[in-house]
Order: sequence, then structure tokens, then C-alpha cells
Amino acid sequence: MTEYSGIRGTRVKYLSSDPTLNTSTEGQVWYNSTEGTLKSLVQIKAWSAGGNLNTARHALSGFGTQTAGLAAGGQTTDVTEEYNGSGWAAGGNLSSPRFYAGGAGTQTAALIFGNYPSATTTEEYDGTSWTAGGALGTARALLGGAGTQTAGLAFGGNSDPPITNATEEYNGTAWTGGGGLNTARQQMAGFGIQTAALSSAGSSSTGQVALVEEYNGTAWTEVNNVTTVRNGLAGGGIQTAGLIFGGLTPAPAVTGATESYDGTNWTTTGSMTTARRILGGAVSAPNTAGLGFGGYAPGSTAATEEFNVSTNVNIPAVWSLGGALVSLRGGTNRGGAGTKNAALLFGGRPNPSTYSGATESYDGTTWTEVNDLNTGRSGAAGFGTQTSAIAASGGTAPAAAGDTDVEEWNGSSWTTLTPMNLNHATGHGGGIETAGFVIAGSNGAPNNATIEEYNGSTWTTSPGTMSTGRKQLAAAGTLTAAVGFAGYVPGSGFTNATEEYDGSSFSTGGNLLIAKRNLGGCGVLTAALAIGGQDPGSPNSVTVEQYNGTNWATAPTLVTANNQVSATGTTSDAIGSAGYVPQSQELTAETTAVTASTLTTS
Repeated sequence: MTEYSGIRGTRVKYLSSDPTLNTSTEGQVWYNSTEGTLKSLVQIKAWSAGGNLNTARHALSGFGTQTAGLAAGGQTTDVTEEYNGSGWAAGGNLSSPRFYAGGAGTQTAALIFGNYPSATTTEEYDGTSWTAGGALGTARALLGGAGTQTAGLAFGGNSDPPITNATEEYNGTAWTGGGGLNTARQQMAGFGIQTAALSSAGSSSTGQVALVEEYNGTAWTEVNNVTTVRNGLAGGGIQTAGLIFGGLTPAPAVTGATESYDGTNWTTTGSMTTARRILGGAVSAPNTAGLGFGGYAPGSTAATEEFNVSTNVNIPAVWSLGGALVSLRGGTNRGGAGTKNAALLFGGRPNPSTYSGATESYDGTTWTEVNDLNTGRSGAAGFGTQTSAIAASGGTAPAAAGDTDVEEWNGSSWTTLTPMNLNHATGHGGGIETAGFVIAGSNGAPNNATIEEYNGSTWTTSPGTMSTGRKQLAAAGTLTAAVGFAGYVPGSGFTNATEEYDGSSFSTGGNLLIAKRNLGGCGVLTAALAIGGQDPGSPNSVTVEQYNGTNWATAPTLVTANNQVSATGTTSDAIGSAGYVPQSQELTAETTAVTASTLTTS
């Protein structure tokens, strides 16, 4: 007699604990005898938050992949931004604002064509700048696109009016006519390559449709419809492995509905957190890694989300509220040192006429008030650790702009040390107690560009100076590899300038995306954070940016907008404290966990 396992497959494993789980064990079933539970490993299909666009917008064009995405244009902007898998950084601007355009290609070789109102213009992107390409034969907007920069495909759209079925193929220089869509439509999702493309959903002259057509390089053929009727959606992938998301349904209502395509059938795979229409999108092939950004929700949004199909649960990097400060004695403009789970805050200004010496210590959960500074001060530069720190300079009396006083913390009390050579009130420090620095600040003069180095006993003014002197800036790094950024330049205003220090001289770094002052800074030269602060349009900011040693990109935003932030830690494990909000905020890095789903219990 044939055994059941021989007919139906292997026996269910009987185990005392869960096996090592990874993607290779997808679909495995076992019985956990300790828990009395039948389990299996299943794929998780979900959206999670990514770094926000710098410029909120809708009707933009999207290109590339989840870890190398590109957002171009939108109503009504010429801005281009590049995504690195966690945040957005500025790219080269389009020649002029354009929206409702078609697109194709990658982050370093993109193609954008058409415009609203209907136009024939085409531009090509090389990863740095846009240049003019060959003109479309049919002027249009709201069209679909697929392919690459040298083998692109444009189809459908609105020729102001009517809605068109025209298809054109691009060879890297010029457009030529291809086979027309069976149903003329606009605001569809297009993806694939020039000889194997897909046109999904959209709207025809009679309204929104679920129609899908495949292109073989010569003609379009109707295939199975999408599940959710909509237009203004985004998508990506290849003809046999695509992904679509977002849009406007006939209700009418914006949607975050997501569907995957296997070359034959569409399958619903969850929904975006922020429902939206006329958004940008990028998808890695196969269709297991997507990126959705911008759109109209209603109102233009900067929200970015990542879609993943995995056996892992993806927990994105995020800021959360930490412990509340003990008291407001320190108020704003407090100095800091240490790490996320072993931080130190000192000084501050609880009101315009009072300078505080309040000091607090953080253990990762709770702030504890410890011994005060010998001299109360505001805007002190701090560096070192929770048990071995320096508080340098700062304003020390209502009648004085600042002072050169320096104090050392030994874990229990402060000791007054040799003063600095210059006043660096509202400057910023970095490094360790025996090899630290303080950069810029007020210096009793409009623009202080100096940096002083500390060896554990004496201060030395470096011959190297910043190109842009400033106060209320932030800094990160070590004595021989530091970066100073943002701040306020009297007579000029807010700055986004970044400068790098190698231990002897300064060189220009990449500018911040947003000019700020009174922000927090932490990390190292090649991985620094710029946290909160004040920008020209907001007295208290939630924005956070991350520096890779070359460029700044967006990072997860703070829970609560804050100004005059003291920050310590790294780009994956940081804390921002004090300021106008007496609550610390903590950054936790993105994590993944492999999980097993319970089938039944007994």
C-alpha cells in the first residue's frame, strides 16, 4: 500500500524548537512540540516608511529602482531628487517645470517626455544633469512610459484633447511611430522594456478603466484586467513581473491598493499607508521591491514608502519619544556629550536673563539631575563621553556675549580648566576629551570661522579656517575628520554650507538640502546627522538629514518639531534632546526579523 507521504510529499517535522528561518525555508511546515503549535513560514508583503521627499509634489515622474530611485518634476516644479534606499538628495534640475510627463530609464540614465499642457519635449538625465532629447511626434501629457533611455516607449496620453492611443519608440536620438493602443487612454501605469511593455488601468473617454495591454515591440494585445479600477496610479517592473499601486477609483476616492502581476494574473498585495493619486513610482525587477513617492493625498505629499515581499518583517528606522528631562532649569541652548544610551546635557538658558548650570545624565530610559556646572552658561560646545566630558565657552552672563571658560566632567562633578583662546558661544564641539575640537560660534564678532583643538590640557587655534564663518551651527566627527554644517551668518542669514576638516584645513562639502540654524549634529564625517533646528520657513523643524561624506539626503523625521536641539550618537542610534521641547527623541535603526506564522494550535 502506498504511504500518504509518498503521494502528498514529506511528513510534517516534529521539532522541540523552531528551525533556523530564512527565505529558503519559505513554505516549510513543522510542529513545535514545546509550544504545541503547528507553524509555517510565509512571505510578508507590506509597505513601510522611507525618507520623505524634500519637495512635496504631485503629478511627478518616477524612475529607477527601490534603492536607486529618481523623482523628477511635478506640479509645478523642475526639481529632481535621487533616492539611495533610505533618503532623498538633490539631483540636477529639469530645464523647466514639467508635470504629467512620461518617463523611463534608471537613476543615472533617465528619459522624461511630454508635459502639461500637451508638449513634445524630451529630456535625458545622466545622473547629474538633464539635456534636450528628440521631440515626440505627438504632443501630449498624462502618458505612459517604459523602456530605457536609448530604447524608450511612450504611449497614450492626452493631446489636449483628445485622449490618444498613439505609441512612439525612442532610439536614444529620435522618436518613431509604433503600434497604437487598442483603447486610447491616459493616466495609466506603464513599465517593462520597449519590446515587452505593459499599460495598466488609466482612464478612457468614458471614464476610469481596468484594462491592461501588452506590447511586443509591434502591436498591443489586451490581457487580464487589474483588480481595482483606477487612474493616476504608479507602477514598475517587467512585463512578466509588475507592480502597480495608488491612484483614484471611480468612487471617487484615492487608494493605496497594490497589485502584483505574474505575466498572466493580477494579485492584490496589500495597500500603501498613505493613499494617494498621481504619484511617482519605481520598482526593482522582479516585483518584490517597490518605491512610491509624492502624489496627491489630498494635497501634495512628500511621503515615501517602500514595498517588500520577504519572509522578514521590515521595521524601518524611526524616531520615538524618549525620557522627559527632569526640569526646565536648563531651558534652551544646552550643550551635550556621550551616546544615545549614555548622554549628558548641561547648561542652558531657561529665560532671557538667566544662565543655568543644570546638568542631567541619561541611561537610555531616564534622565537624572546631577551636579551643576560651576558657571551657568548658554550655548556651550560639548564633547566627550557621559563620564568624561568637556563644556567649552558659551554665554555666561546677561551682559556678555560669551566667554572662554572651560569645564571638565569626571562622571560626578565639574572642574574649571584652562580657558580657550577665543569665545565660541553657540559653536559646536566634537571628538573625545583628550582629542576634541570646537568650531565657529559668535567669538564676539559677526562671523567666527576658527576651530580650536584640545589635547586634554591645552587649546590650540588651528591655522585652518572655515570659508563661511557662522554661529548656531552643528558639527560631527573627530579631531582629524570633522564636518561643520548649517548655522547663521550675520548679515546673510541661514546657511546650508558644509565644510570638512582634516586636522589642518577645511574643504567644501555637499550643501544641506535645507538651510538651518540651532540644529543638532552627531555622528562622524562619513555618516553624520543634522537634526531639527530652525529654518527660514519654520521656527521648529521635524526634518532630519544624513551625510555620507559627499552628499546630504533626507532621513526619518522627528516625532515632534524642535529647535536648539542637543544631539549625540550615530546615524543609526541617536538621541536629540532639550530645545523648545523638554522631551528627548530617540532614533532606532532599521531592523529585520524572520517570523513564522502560526497555522493552528493544539
